[in-house]
Amino acid sequence: MKVKASSRKQKVQSLKLKAKSLKQVFSYHLINKTTKQPNNQATNQPTSIFSIFDGMSIQVNQLTKQYGAQKAVDQISFEAKPGQILGFLGPNGAGKSTTMKMLTGYLAPTSGEALICGKSILGDNLEIKRQIGYLPENTPLYTDMYIREFLMFVGETYQLPNLKQRVAEVIQLVGLTIEQHKKINMLSKGYKQRVGLAQAIIHQPQVLILDEPTSGLDPNQLGDIRTLIKQLGRDRTVILSTHIMQEVEALCDQVIIINKGKIVANAAISDLKSEYQGHTLEEIFRKLTN
Repeated sequence: MKVKASSRKQKVQSLKLKAKSLKQVFSYHLINKTTKQPNNQATNQPTSIFSIFDGMSIQVNQLTKQYGAQKAVDQISFEAKPGQILGFLGPNGAGKSTTMKMLTGYLAPTSGEALICGKSILGDNLEIKRQIGYLPENTPLYTDMYIREFLMFVGETYQLPNLKQRVAEVIQLVGLTIEQHKKINMLSKGYKQRVGLAQAIIHQPQVLILDEPTSGLDPNQLGDIRTLIKQLGRDRTVILSTHIMQEVEALCDQVIIINKGKIVANAAISDLKSEYQGHTLEEIFRKLTN
């Protein structure tokens, strides 16, 4: 009996040592994944063609997505800087959503490169997702969950500290306070959109990519969300896609217009209007995409 007890004790001790070792390995890996290495430290990563632009939030060069013979996105290049809201416009099927999916790591490009906060979409997919808040056009929500429960779940995936406090802050920020105890399937389309925006900003990302963020909002809600997006854009990079030209003029500093996978305009709104004097932004859009 003593021999068996001693053997069992040795096995338990061995398992504890293995668990401790695994924990140390995991911690080391996590630290090295999330901590930027000093500039003078040698790495095995290839030098990016964008190394001089690492301080910019988004830098895109010759980005292409091809399906068979069709190019959904055709060698587009642009940059988006912190403190500016970039309107990303185009007719249906122009390549807007495809571009956004490539930038957020949900779709691999056929060729070209893009950096998000200095990280290449070709190799740093997980780290990029930590830096990005993404609101797709049709926000995937777990509708059987309560609002607070859903945001807690999203926050846990990012391993956020002080999660309850952060969830409370975000709920207040997007105007969900009076609805916070409801299930998501009980909400109107406008409030579901607010939940989608809340999950996009809960981890305080440096880059926000918003696809039709004001869809389904009534005029009162629209003003609140516009104000919030402007506030978020003061120290972050925001790319906003919408078909509503009033939204673009109210929110954006610069616009990119894409048509048939190619960029046909990339300028400040004021410069675009100066170039096409006497034309509204909607008229300019029609002229460039017809």
